[in-house]
Amino acid sequence: MAFSIQHANDGQFIFDGMRKYFGYRDLGIHQATDGAAVMHVIRAREGTHATGEWHHHQVTLQIVYVLKGWAIFEYEGHGEHRLQAGTCVHQPPGIRHREIAHSEDLELIEIVLPGNFKTVGDQP
Repeated sequence: MAFSIQHANDGQFIFDGMRKYFGYRDLGIHQATDGAAVMHVIRAREGTHATGEWHHHQVTLQIVYVLKGWAIFEYEGHGEHRLQAGTCVHQPPGIRHREIAHSEDLELIEIVLPGNFKTVGDQP
C-alpha cells in the first residue's frame, strides 16, 4: 500500500470508461492499494443520457456519494430512487440495478472493492 493524494485540479476525466455517458476521474486509490480498491469521481458527459441497462457488479463493497446534480436509479427489490447532492448509497454485492436518468451536472464519488471488478449485464 502506498500514500496517495490528489487535489481538485489533479487528473483528468476519461470519457471512454465503463459507461459512455459518464466521465471517470481516477483518484489514485487503485494504484495506492495495489488494486484492492478503486475510487473515482464520475461526471455526466454533456449531451448524453443513461441507457437503462440492467446490470450488477461482482464486488465486495460499492458506495456512491452524490456531490451535485441528481440521478434516478432502479434497484431490484427496492424500486426507483432519486439520488441528489448529499445522497449516499451502499449497493450490496450483486444487486441488480440500472440508471434511468441524470442531470447534466451530475457528479458523484464511487468507491469499489476490489479495484478490478467485473460488471455483468442482465435482464430483470
